[in-house]
Amino acid sequence: MSAAQRREQLITIGRQLFAERGFDATSVEEVAARAKVSKPVVYEHFGGKEGLYAVVVDREMRALLDRIATALTAGHPRELLEQAALALLDYIDEEPHGFRVLVRESPVLSSTGNFSSVMGDVAHRVEHILGAEFKSRGLDPRLAELYSQALVGMVALVGQWWQEARKPKKEMVAAHLVNLAWNGLSHLEAKPGLLTRRVR
Repeated sequence: MSAAQRREQLITIGRQLFAERGFDATSVEEVAARAKVSKPVVYEHFGGKEGLYAVVVDREMRALLDRIATALTAGHPRELLEQAALALLDYIDEEPHGFRVLVRESPVLSSTGNFSSVMGDVAHRVEHILGAEFKSRGLDPRLAELYSQALVGMVALVGQWWQEARKPKKEMVAAHLVNLAWNGLSHLEAKPGLLTRRVR
């Protein structure tokens, strides 16, 4: 096996173990044993467990962002919402180990290396789409950031729930997400208020 092939093998094994057990419960010894190599081989390629984990998380973050960015390139805003929801659900369905790695918290990563940061990047992209849409409807475009965080958060939390539940089918989950989000967005009030407390 070439050095590049060995590196890919270790990344694949690390990804699976981190998904199954989390960062803390995974050891270099276990990665090496599954790869049928000695521990120094893992250290040679990644410098240790932290290095391997960082590579795995970086790849998963890029894979998920690429999927969602591709979905957010063109179309009517409702279609963009559908495509983004399906992109996340497809990723969860097709890459369950990768998704588990991203949603697990790790003490070795900063706030820029986890699921929250990926969703923050997605929300930032959605914000620009919503800002233009708000402006065209006479709504305050400065509130697009708040609404983009709410929409992306809703989809992300439902995605985490669906990873375990797996019912209903992902297309149905996406349809209900879009139904709630789109119909809610379609009837936004220019100056919303609260019934139970006065807005100051």
